[in-house]
Amino acid sequence: MAQETVNLEQEVVLVEELGNVRVVTLNNPKQLNIISPKVVEPLAANLEKWEEDEKAKLVIIKGAGRAFSAGGDLKMFYNGRNSKDSCLEVVYRMYWLCNHIHTYKKTMVALVHGISMGGGASLMAPMKFSVVTEKTVFSTPEASIGFHTDCGFSYMLSRLPGRLGEYLGLTGARLNGKELIAAGLATHFVPLEKLPELEKHLLSLNTGDEDAVGFAIKEFSTDVQIDEESILKKQSIIDECFSKDSVADIISSFETEAGKEGNGWIVPVLKGLKRSSPTGLKITLRSIREGRKQTLSECLKKEFRITIHTLRARISGDVYEGIRALTIDKDNSPKVCLSHSHTHSHIFGDILCF
Repeated sequence: MAQETVNLEQEVVLVEELGNVRVVTLNNPKQLNIISPKVVEPLAANLEKWEEDEKAKLVIIKGAGRAFSAGGDLKMFYNGRNSKDSCLEVVYRMYWLCNHIHTYKKTMVALVHGISMGGGASLMAPMKFSVVTEKTVFSTPEASIGFHTDCGFSYMLSRLPGRLGEYLGLTGARLNGKELIAAGLATHFVPLEKLPELEKHLLSLNTGDEDAVGFAIKEFSTDVQIDEESILKKQSIIDECFSKDSVADIISSFETEAGKEGNGWIVPVLKGLKRSSPTGLKITLRSIREGRKQTLSECLKKEFRITIHTLRARISGDVYEGIRALTIDKDNSPKVCLSHSHTHSHIFGDILCF
């Protein structure tokens, strides 16, 4: 079995070709394996190549360090804020990659041992087999910084039970490995200590046969029960509050619930919602709700348009102010933009005109 030679110091995507198995390792652990052009380009190129390669039967994707992937490279977007469409190509390639993963012809397995957020989670959730552990942490926190739920998540979140999708998209709430299984965003829970052994076993099988791969993963996996305090146990409150017509109505309804006995968990969530970009929240809510009636392709096209117009700051500068506060100056004090006065119909009407 031939193994491709790689430079561990420079390559942020490591590729191994082992018999009929192709292993991709996201290899930028210091930056939590963020998605940059250096990730998107080789990942897209290799997946396309392997799909046509008769020798490639199984593709495994994993991350180095304590993260699978923490999502998009926010500093890349920020640094390109004054250059027209500086990130257009990488955004387009990423959306193409998202569509490709959803429709991939070969068997794919994601081994998600740690942080998996935003665009990073789009390399996990659509997989036929997505394996999570007790260390896995998932979230879609984009709305809080003035962005929106993207990379196919307006499609995926809109198909979760009840109004869980709106809740996750608007609040950026985190789910652990057990909760991902229960919500249907991952397929198998394998204890972290067993993950290397599972990978070795998949390599030894040397096949992409779905039944064989599924049976092998199941042998290593354990059944899960979510904790009593899990957000998934609060479905009735989430459905009640996050079914409201607008962000303002959702927040008002959530405030009412927060005042009831036993609902102390709502207080920090509500605080985060109120600190988030109103523009990002409005666009995210509308996008997820429209996603229920849209195909994957329609969702990705819509998200692409929203992303480009957001990066062009056509609606507001919230996203750049949010990135500045979170990752540049790290003061966590984003300044309110005047664009918050837009109604959400106005925002969406403007942003979808490409």
